[in-house]
Amino acid sequence: MASAEAVNGSGEDHVVEMVVISDSAAADAVSEEITPLLTNAEHPKIDIFSVSYPRKRPREQVTKLAETEISLLTRFLSWSWGGSRYSGLTCMALSSTAYFTMEILVHIFSVQSIPLFETAFTRCTITLILSYIWLKRTGQPIFGPPQVRKLLLLRAVTGYLSMLSFIYCIKRLPSSQAIVLSCTAPIMASILARMILHEQLKIAELGGLACSFFGVLFMFRPIIATQVELDKAGEIDKYFRGRNHIYAILIGLFSSITAGISYCLIRAGAKSSDQPVLTVFSFAILATAASAVCTIASQEFLLPGFYSFLSMVLLGVLAFLAEVFLARGLQLEKTSKVANVLYIEAALSQVWGMGSLQLYPSFGRLVGCLLILVSVCITIYRGSDREME
Repeated sequence: MASAEAVNGSGEDHVVEMVVISDSAAADAVSEEITPLLTNAEHPKIDIFSVSYPRKRPREQVTKLAETEISLLTRFLSWSWGGSRYSGLTCMALSSTAYFTMEILVHIFSVQSIPLFETAFTRCTITLILSYIWLKRTGQPIFGPPQVRKLLLLRAVTGYLSMLSFIYCIKRLPSSQAIVLSCTAPIMASILARMILHEQLKIAELGGLACSFFGVLFMFRPIIATQVELDKAGEIDKYFRGRNHIYAILIGLFSSITAGISYCLIRAGAKSSDQPVLTVFSFAILATAASAVCTIASQEFLLPGFYSFLSMVLLGVLAFLAEVFLARGLQLEKTSKVANVLYIEAALSQVWGMGSLQLYPSFGRLVGCLLILVSVCITIYRGSDREME
């Protein structure tokens, strides 16, 4: 409905139009104006099944999650290898622990008796393969820089002579006497490092070595005393008497001297090449070939069973890790300091034997373990003498 009115006021005409819209038309107009607002304001209902999650996370989140998932063991190994103040001592402690673990596995998984040369050949072969893979993946030259190759060759020769002499002692001497003779190797290494590498040998370091060695003597004193009594009674095999016994002891001392020279050459070669695995690889090449020849010449090859073969492989991997950590420890730290840490293996062996009730916890064993642990702890507590870069 529409109407128009005319108003005549002060001489002027004004026309006012009033437009009236019907109810239906007004409703249509209002709905046209409101509908877009409602359309934009409305949202679909959301539940846990309708939400779409992104398949790929941002790179920053993935990096943070990866960093938090690194295990404590990996961090510890990285810190030990990284060259911190205690890295050299820690690497040597890890090497001794690996050798101790090998000893436990030999006692637990001794399924069948494998000849010594065959065992040495298997371990050296696995060490050769793993060190070769290590050098290839790190892009290092297999035979090292030209100026270091003579050191690596001498290290391989002295290392194998030491191993061969120790095998002879194991066959000709009681195990306790052979172990005591091999424990003189850290002392020989410290003295020879003073002569060959011109390292300072402090009285405190020499006292720590002497304390640890006396600990070894305390631990094995009852066994050695028993063997002496049996020798007097005539109950020991003829190989343990007379000149053969003296020759075996001299060869055991020769093994310790060559081991000490080998430690010095490992330190020199690892520092010159800046790659400790090179010293392991050079030794593995010579030792694998020589062990194969000795195995064939002795005609003592025995085909191992399945479980024996698995244990030999596992022991080979542990031997590789022990050699690598030993070389890294000698690369980072003075010979006289890290050599004292090697006595941890003897102490841990005795503690494990007494804990598993295989050995009687005598006074001598307890005092010996205490002397070694105190000496090694003092050495580690005093830390490194090298200058931090």
